[in-house]
Formats: sequence, C-alpha cells, structure tokens
Amino acid sequence: MDVKTYATVTDLCARLAGRLADDTLRSVREDYFGGEPAQAEATLLLSMAYENIGITAEERELIASTLDDPHSDDLAAVPSIDDVPPVPYRFSAQAPASAPDPSKADVVLSADAARHGGRRLRRAWREPLDGAPDVAKWVYVLQAHENANLLGAFAGLSGRLWVVLQEKWPLEVVVEGKLLPPYQAAAVTVAPQVWSL
Repeated sequence: MDVKTYATVTDLCARLAGRLADDTLRSVREDYFGGEPAQAEATLLLSMAYENIGITAEERELIASTLDDPHSDDLAAVPSIDDVPPVPYRFSAQAPASAPDPSKADVVLSADAARHGGRRLRRAWREPLDGAPDVAKWVYVLQAHENANLLGAFAGLSGRLWVVLQEKWPLEVVVEGKLLPPYQAAAVTVAPQVWSL
C-alpha cells in the first residue's frame, strides 16, 4: 500500500468511528495496518452494506480511490447519504458508579503511548444515543505528533491492552492540533488528560 492510500484509509477509519461498530472498525484498522487491504476492504464494505451505514459522496470517492476496482458491486451496495449523521454518543468526563475501573488500562496505555508517537492520552465515558452501534464504555483518545503512524499506534496500543488486560476499549489515535472528525472531536472536548509527555 502506498503512502497516499495509507493516509486515505487512516482518514476513512477516523471518519467512520462511531458509525461502525467498535469491533468492525478495530478489525478494519488492524487489517489495513497488517498489510491485508483486501480483507479490510471486504469487512468495511460488507459491514456498511449489511448494517445500512450510509456514506457521503466525498467518503465514497475516498473509498473508491483505495480499491483495485473503484466500481465494485460491494461499494455500490453501500447506501448514500447527503450529510454525515450526528455522533450517536454522548461523552462525559465522569462515568456512573457502576462503570468498570479504567485505572489499569490508563497505566498500560500510558506506558507505551510515547513509543507510538503519543503526546497526550485522554479518556472519556461514552453513552449511546438512539441508533448507536455499541454500548456505554470508556473511550481513549491518543493525541500524537504529526509524523506518527496512526494505524500503527492504534494496532500496537490496542494489542497491548488486549494482551495485558483482555480489554477492548475503543481507542482513537489523532494528530494533535489537527481538525478532528466529529466523533473524536466530541470525545476530546470533554475527555480529561490521563497522561502527557
């Protein structure tokens, strides 16, 4: 995968956060990072078509630019929408008393964040609204320097979280100071910092 395509799929995955189920998006990101673009594309397109997740004309063009066959039937099966829908979650700095304790995940992610280009790690509690694909849970946002490999940081840190704690809490890796897609922007706006360089 060339540098431009890699940057495009990184951007696409960020745009689709909150619209795709956490496990689906995790699989797509890991497959792209792991050099399995055909598997990533199949998961992405079939999931969007099956779950009726629409994409804008701009998103359709971005996806088409990464495909071997930009006129694929799988892409044609994905519904079209005029505008990006509102984020189907509410984020807050505090979680209910019944929420799982994130302190061990804070330590695991903070320990490796700098190695992956991280500058700040933030954590927010996510509550689903109508139409959200996933349940309430902690969400992490790693703000990284501009030359960081965002998919690589995602794969490395998510893998570490799973190996050490058997946890799959959502993780978004973004470039610090860059304009963010709606999902990540909503999380960062309220997420307290749990680590910084």
